[in-house]
Amino acid sequence: MTETAAPEATTAEQAGVDGTPLRVTATPAALALIDELRAEHGPVMFHQSGGCCDGSSPMCYPVGDFITSDGDVHLGQVGGADFFISRSQFSVWKHTHIILDVVPGRGGMFSLENGREKRFHIRSRLFTDAENKALEGACRL
Repeated sequence: MTETAAPEATTAEQAGVDGTPLRVTATPAALALIDELRAEHGPVMFHQSGGCCDGSSPMCYPVGDFITSDGDVHLGQVGGADFFISRSQFSVWKHTHIILDVVPGRGGMFSLENGREKRFHIRSRLFTDAENKALEGACRL
């Protein structure tokens, strides 16, 4: 079995296969932590917290432990993990590129990285006018 190198971090300037700008990407540190959690828990997914309990931290769950609904928007995938945000939050963040990163500290109380002394963290930047135009209607709502 041949080992492959870890994927490079995706940047906001990169686009999906259809040319649409990516709404969410991840740093190498986040991709490494996702791999670590997946090795321990199986497939994982993210939901951007809306402020209850754990502030506004991105929360990582085993697939199936957090049920999404029509009230959630699928932003894309990072490291093979689906990333969701509530519809109400999306209305505020829809012009923002989200970059999943890792920083020292305690993870969210219900998030899988809790207890590892590192946690997922969101960095962001506003999309350009051209990116916003390209993104119109591109999210699975």
